[in-house]
Amino acid sequence: MVLGLSSKKEKIDGVAESAGVSLAASAWKRLRRSPVFLTGAVIIGLFIVVSVLSPWLAPHNPSEPMLIDQVVKARNEIPPAQPGHPLGGDLQGRDFLSRLLVGSQQTLIVGVGATLIGLAGGLFLGTLAGALGGWVDSVVMRLVDVMLSLPSLLLAFSIAAMFAKPSQFTVILAVAIVQIPVFARLLRGSMLAQRHSDHVLAATALGVKKGAIVFRHMLPNSLSPVIVQSTLVLATAIIEAAALSFLGLGNPDDRIPEWGQMLGDVQNVFDTHPHLAAYPAICIIIVALGFTLMGETLREALDPKNRR
Repeated sequence: MVLGLSSKKEKIDGVAESAGVSLAASAWKRLRRSPVFLTGAVIIGLFIVVSVLSPWLAPHNPSEPMLIDQVVKARNEIPPAQPGHPLGGDLQGRDFLSRLLVGSQQTLIVGVGATLIGLAGGLFLGTLAGALGGWVDSVVMRLVDVMLSLPSLLLAFSIAAMFAKPSQFTVILAVAIVQIPVFARLLRGSMLAQRHSDHVLAATALGVKKGAIVFRHMLPNSLSPVIVQSTLVLATAIIEAAALSFLGLGNPDDRIPEWGQMLGDVQNVFDTHPHLAAYPAICIIIVALGFTLMGETLREALDPKNRR
């Protein structure tokens, strides 16, 4: 009889332990078995490693025209692939592989910088709207609606064109401003849902100050979907930054390579040298795909409705 009670208790304890798995642990259990998530994570991991180590991985100085003697502009000839230069050279006789590798670092800086600034602005506006409500919420949301009503690339182009001197920072700022309403709307919706949760109502009943409720209870519990969204926004930021650089609104100094800028430099010779555009375009597509795959699987895994 005692043995039966003991085994029954162990069984109950086992159920209790399995039922107590957190949402994060449950999400990670699904993510590590997801080939889509693992594919995205591998792509992003390789991209970050190459970006960080690109100054040492690049076989040559990306700004030095060491193959300029093989460039014949009259016949539209550029240095072909050769020993020491597996991808040949560009229109200025610079090693193309080195420019691709170093360009990944600039692309990462633009994407991460734009996402962080957009996230900070979205957190500020979303917290104001979700915490204060009333006319503040109405004003902030109408501003967000106006920004979301415009195509993101067109809005980024308009903002970047306002600066007298284009640079890498103007591209980061233009793309970041476009991302602010995305984060603001998402955070505001999460905070409105938190406003009526049990722990917030209990804290209000106990007389806890509103500021403490917002920053200790509502905001921390509302950040999960925003953080997941930032991985998706990173993919969009990289594409939009490349588009602005392609249109000539990026850093005018081509000695510092960037994938979008490399695309813009070869648009006039695409028919004769398509590989000069194909390589940076493929890099942009693969990196954006990696962030998209990882972001989508994260969003699905962290959704409580998908828990088994």
